[in-house]
Amino acid sequence: MPLLTGLILGAFVAYGAGWYLGMFTGNFALLMLMATVVSGVYWVAERLVFLPRRKAAAAQLQTQAAQRREELSRMGIAQTDVDVTAASEKLIMQPWWLDWTAGLFPVIAVVFILRSFLFEPFKIPSGSMIPTLLVGDLILVNKFHYGLRLPVANIKMTQGEPVRRGDVMVFRYPPNPNVDYIKRVVGLPGDEVAYLNKKLTINGQPVAVADLPEFFDESVMRYFRQERESLSDKPHLIIEDNDRPAFIAGVGDYPFRDHCRYSVEGVVCKVPEGHYFMMGDNRDNSLDSRYWGFVPDANIVGKAFFVWMNFGNFKRIGSFD
Repeated sequence: MPLLTGLILGAFVAYGAGWYLGMFTGNFALLMLMATVVSGVYWVAERLVFLPRRKAAAAQLQTQAAQRREELSRMGIAQTDVDVTAASEKLIMQPWWLDWTAGLFPVIAVVFILRSFLFEPFKIPSGSMIPTLLVGDLILVNKFHYGLRLPVANIKMTQGEPVRRGDVMVFRYPPNPNVDYIKRVVGLPGDEVAYLNKKLTINGQPVAVADLPEFFDESVMRYFRQERESLSDKPHLIIEDNDRPAFIAGVGDYPFRDHCRYSVEGVVCKVPEGHYFMMGDNRDNSLDSRYWGFVPDANIVGKAFFVWMNFGNFKRIGSFD
């Protein structure tokens, strides 16, 4: 068992190292599921097999010591230095290979349940959601808001709340579902979304915006045009780069590509059933549905709602729209 356990732990370490070094794209949900199952098997085996065996061996040692004391007493030897307490405790103690498996199971199981069904932490890696979310923000995602889903398979088990325009959503990136993206929901199933000359229109109705003072992006040391946009009853902020053209360059091929019409002015898309049109708040610095298409309902991870830490700016902590 120690050799087998060492091989299993080595496989987990190799997977994590390869992922960290960029040799392949890892799947943390799958890794957590495997760790929970493996450590759970060891935990059950410890309770039903390994611990009873160790206790039986310790009890046998105690019995042998008692018999030895009785034998010495019959021989007239009253004082003995036979003390098996330490040896018994050593026999009962978990070996290293159970410490690193069964011993960690409760912690791994709690983390797995929390991140799979309640809240999952994410780190904002890019500036596509500026000014709402900044690079380095550590956020929490509500995993049950849109309905509970099975881990890894992402199969929906409960209905949850409907997706609303204006929600900040984490989802599996359609071209590579092993990668998580975060954007704002702009179009719902059946909506016609138009982004022409940097003006957003939904179902023929222009989305209301209000001009605000320019936003200074410290990451690039530049000012950008800032507006308050009202996709829902909770307005949010967006920024635009006046130096960037409205034309959307580098559009790839994607499912339902025929639902979109591209021109030098921008794009008009009809959102298919069971899909959503997503955009970043940093409108001219966001690879979103304008470039790679629609997000299927099956790709939804959860609703982002809270910045729990930013080590470079503690004032960032709090809820956001």
